[in-house]
Amino acid sequence: MQARWRIKNPDPLATAAIQNLTGYHRAMAMVLANRRLTSDQQIKDFLEPSLASLPGPERLKDIEIATRRIYQALKNNERILVIGDYDVDGITATALLVDFLAMAGGKVDYHLPHRIKEGYGFQPIHVTRVAVPRKVNLIITVDCGISSFEAVETASRFKIDTIITDHHSCNNNLPGALAVLNPKRGHNENPLQCLAGVGVAFYLTIGLRRLLREHNWWSGKPEPNLKKLCDLVALGTVADMVSLQGANRILVKTGLELINQSPRPGLAQLMAASSLQQGKISSEDIAFRLGPRINAAGRVAHPGAAMALLRAAHQEEAYHAAETLCALNARRQTIEQYILKDIAHRLERHSFLLDGQCLIMSGEGWHPGVIGIVAAKLANRYFKPVIVIGVENGIGKGSARSVPGIDIYQVLKHCDQFLERFGGHSMAAGLTLSSSNIGRFQSAFEEALSALVGKTKPEPVIEIDCELDFAEITPKLINELESLEPFGNDNPAPLFMARKVVATECVTIGQKHLKMRLRQPGKGPRIMDAIQFNVPNHYHGKLAFEKIAYRLQRRYYNGNVYLQAVVENSL
Repeated sequence: MQARWRIKNPDPLATAAIQNLTGYHRAMAMVLANRRLTSDQQIKDFLEPSLASLPGPERLKDIEIATRRIYQALKNNERILVIGDYDVDGITATALLVDFLAMAGGKVDYHLPHRIKEGYGFQPIHVTRVAVPRKVNLIITVDCGISSFEAVETASRFKIDTIITDHHSCNNNLPGALAVLNPKRGHNENPLQCLAGVGVAFYLTIGLRRLLREHNWWSGKPEPNLKKLCDLVALGTVADMVSLQGANRILVKTGLELINQSPRPGLAQLMAASSLQQGKISSEDIAFRLGPRINAAGRVAHPGAAMALLRAAHQEEAYHAAETLCALNARRQTIEQYILKDIAHRLERHSFLLDGQCLIMSGEGWHPGVIGIVAAKLANRYFKPVIVIGVENGIGKGSARSVPGIDIYQVLKHCDQFLERFGGHSMAAGLTLSSSNIGRFQSAFEEALSALVGKTKPEPVIEIDCELDFAEITPKLINELESLEPFGNDNPAPLFMARKVVATECVTIGQKHLKMRLRQPGKGPRIMDAIQFNVPNHYHGKLAFEKIAYRLQRRYYNGNVYLQAVVENSL
C-alpha cells in the first residue's frame, strides 16, 4: 500500500526560538519543535536523561507489600522462584531479578517455560512440577502472570505466596496474589505505564534495595549498583517495542552506555558474532541484530540458551552461548521464510482474502515460535491487523499484530467467547483456541473490528520532519541528531525529504535491497551513499525520483565511518 506523505512544518517562530536558544542547525530545531520540545528545560531533560530523574517506585501499586514479603523471604532464608517468559523481555527480566536476589544473598532459582511444551505464562504445572518439588516458599513472576488466576490459586493451596510483576493489559479483575505490580493498573496518568516487563522488575529492585538499606541489610556486604543492570533493561525494553519516552528513555539510554562501555561477556560475544562494533551499539542494533538472536532461543528451542548467554561469567562460555543463539536464529529465519511463502501462495490463489479490514491465516504445522514475526511482517506489508494461527492436534496458537490506531487487544475482548485464552496489548497479542472455532472466531473478529473502527481503512502515513537538501547536511547536524537517540516507538529517527533526486549508481543486494549513490542536480555536487531495504520489484533499476523520504545514519565498517541515507520511501 502506498503511504501518504505528511510534512509536519512546525511553527516558524518556535523553530527560530529554539535556534536562538541552542544554536542548533535549522533541521535539528525543526525536529525538536515537532516533538514539542521548545523550552530550555524540556530540551535539556530530553537530550540529557538521568537516572536521578526517574519517577519513584511508589508509583507502582503494591510495591511496599511486595518488597516487605521479599525482605522476609531473604531474612528467613526462604526459597524464592522467579518465573519468566520466553521472549527477550521475559528473559532479561528473569536474569535481572535473579542476579539482584543472588547478590542480596537469597536462595533464588528460576524457571523459563518452553514455548511449545508449556506455552505462555505462569501456570498451575509450574507450581506442582517446579515450585513444590524445589520446596519454594515464594514465587515471583516477571513479564507474565496478570491472567494466571488458576496458577495463583494452586500456589495458595500449597501455602506458597505469589508476587506478580507484569506489564500486559489488565482490568480490575486481578489474580489473588499477595501483590500485583503492573503499571497499567489504575488511572492512565501513571508515568510508569509504558514500562516493559524488565522495567517493572527493575523497579521492584529499586524498591527492594531501598527497604534493605533501611534494615542495614548491606552491612558487611557490597550493595548492588542498579545502574549495572540497565544493560538488561535496555535489551528487554527495546526488543519489546514499548514507548521510548519518559522512564524508558532514561533506562535505555543508560543501558546503551553500559553496553558500549563495558558489556557483560555474553553480550560482547554476541555483538562480535553479529558483526557489531563495541562502542557503537544503538537501539536499532538491539532491535534488529541482538534482540532477534536472543529471541531465537525461546522461539525455536528453549529460552535457557539465552539465559546462559546473559549470565555467562567467562568468555569461553559466552562464546559458545553466542554461537548457539546465532545458529538458532538462522533456523528461525528458515522456518519464517517457509511460512511466509506458504501464505504468499495462498494469497495468490485467493486474493479476495486481502479485501477485508484484517487478515487471518491458519495452517497445520506452522511453528508457534515464529508466527509472531510473520504476522508483524504481513501487518507492515498490508497495513491491517493480522493474526497468524499455527494448528497442531486440534489446537490453534495464534499471534496477532496491529497497526497504529487499532487496539487489537480490545477487539479480541469482544470475541473472547471463541478463545480459550488470550493476552497482550494494543499492538500485539497472543491467543489459543480450538481449531474448530477458527472460522467462527474470524467472523466475530471482523465484526468486532468493524464495530470498533468503522469501515474506514487505516492508511500508512509517513511523517516528514522537514525538507532537507543534501547540501545542507553537516557533521554538526549529524552530531545533534544523534543526541536524540535512542530511537524507537514514540521517538522515531528524524525523517527528511529531498526533491528531484537521481541515482548515479544503483545495485541490488540480497535480492530485495538497493544500494545507491544519490545526488540532487542543481543543488550542489554532494553525493550521498544510500540504501533502501525491501524494495518492490518495479522499483529496481529506477534512477530518478521526484522525492525521497530518508533518515541519516553513521555506518561503521572495518574501522571506518561512513554517512549514509536510509531511504524509507520514494516516489
